[in-house]
Parts: sequence; structure tokens; C-alpha cells
Amino acid sequence: MALLGMIGLAYLWPEPGIQKGPFSLDNLANIGVSVIFFFYGLRLSGDKLRVGLSNWKLHLTIHLTTFVLFPLLILAGMAVFETDENRLLWLGAFYVAALPSTVSSSVVMVSIAGGNLPAAIFNASISSLIGVFITPLWMGLLLSTSSGDYDLGSVIAKLSLQVIAPVVLGILLNRWLGAWAERYKKALGTFDKVVILMIVYTSFCDSFERRMFQGLTFWDLLELGGYMLGLFFLVYGLVNLVSKWLGFNRADRITALFCGSKKSLVQGSVMVNVLFPGNVVGIVLLPIMMYHALQLIAASALAQSLARRT
Repeated sequence: MALLGMIGLAYLWPEPGIQKGPFSLDNLANIGVSVIFFFYGLRLSGDKLRVGLSNWKLHLTIHLTTFVLFPLLILAGMAVFETDENRLLWLGAFYVAALPSTVSSSVVMVSIAGGNLPAAIFNASISSLIGVFITPLWMGLLLSTSSGDYDLGSVIAKLSLQVIAPVVLGILLNRWLGAWAERYKKALGTFDKVVILMIVYTSFCDSFERRMFQGLTFWDLLELGGYMLGLFFLVYGLVNLVSKWLGFNRADRITALFCGSKKSLVQGSVMVNVLFPGNVVGIVLLPIMMYHALQLIAASALAQSLARRT
């Protein structure tokens, strides 16, 4: 509801979101992103990482699903359904497919369903870091063909400075500040949400100002939501089949299901301003916002169903 509220506010009052300057909302959001990942690193102890290192089949399944299966499915869909009219929405859908897994909600769902929690923490955490390199590589396949100025090295350097450097600093300070971060994790979670809402607001302000949504109808949005929900359940079903074929126990299968099928709105909000020109950011964000909302609803129902079976 808050995300929808930000879109409505951007439509009615876009002026604050398009203003430039050292203290503009856009710059404050970028600083907020680095602070988010610093706090995330504070809560990521070396023990949590070491616990998850041994189960390589599970890790490989999750990351191949996140960074290979998802993009291939969307590329197949683009080959069949993409047109000049819906090209930007399909670009946004491919952006969803190229993103890493979400951290907090994946871990929460695995916990509710009774899965392998240390492995979930490990995989969701590593996925965010891998995404800094893999997501720009995948997006380069599409963007370099349509825009000759796509500089992969510059993109990765910016994301490393904004994401990986704060995480590493946080991990180094975990010994002294980790307990504090755990104690105030609820307040830090609220800070995360505020920064994401700020990014969404500024992105849509720019897109509304440039009239990027002209021609999009309610039925287009409904169709996009159907595609995103269908993508979630398709991947969820495929991961379930692969997990059974590999002989995963119940806890590991649950972890593969929820870590493999989720996508990160946080990372999507961070990378979108680095990867795309400002005039298309809002419309490219639409698919990940829809996927984020629908995955939470679907995953919550599935996690509670699995918990009842336990």
C-alpha cells in the first residue's frame, strides 16, 4: 500500500522528486542505500557464512535458478511476445529475472515453513553480493544492443562502491556493533522501507514528468501482474521438481523453494538508477514492484501451508 501511495504522490506532486542538488531526494536516497547495506553487513557475522558453506548442491541449485533459469525463461517469453509497444515492460521483466534473491523475506518464509535457516541466511546473503556482478552482465546483453554507451566496468564499479564496500565495512565491524544491529533490527528494517519508498517516489516523479506511461492501460497492468505471478509459480514448481530429483531432504527443499523463487526489490531499486537512463526508470521498476508484492502474498500462503504439514 505504501508503494502504491508513493506512485500516487509522484503523479500528483512530482516537483520535489525531480529537483537536483546536493540535498535532493535523489541524492539522499543514494546515501540511504549505502547505509542500508552497511547495516546489513553489521548483522552478517562470519559464523553465519561458515555454517552454510558445506551444502554445495543446495547453493548451486538456488543460484542457478536465480541467475540462469529466471533470465532464460524471460528471454523465451520475449522471443514470442515482445512488441514495439511493450518493449520497455519486457525490459523491466528481464530486469526482474536478472536480479538477486531477496534476503529478509526469503529467510522469514524459510523460518515459517520449517526449512534450513542457516542455509537460507547464507544463500540470500551471497546472492545479493553475486548480483552486483551478474545482474549488470545479463542487462548488458540487452542494453548494449540498444544503447552503445553501456559501460559494464563503470556500472560494476558504481555498484561495488554503493553496495559491496558498505557490506564489507559492516562485516568488519560486526564484532563490535553486531549485537547493537540485531537489537535494533526492527528500526533498521523501517529505515530500509523508507529508503525504498524514497527511491520509488523519485523514480516515478521523473517518469511521470516525461510522460513515460502514456499508452499504458489498466488491462496492460493486469496482464503484467498475471505474467509476474505466473513466473513465480513456474519457477517454484521447477525448483520443487529439481529438489526432489536431487534428493534434498524436506528442510533443504523448502530453502531452495523460497530462496530460489524470490527477487529483491531492494537491489532492484539500487541498481535501476545505475543501469538505466532516468526517463525510463519508473516504467522499468513496475515489473519488480509487482513481482515483489505478489511473491510476498504467494510465498506467505505457501510457507504457512508447508508449516501446517509439519
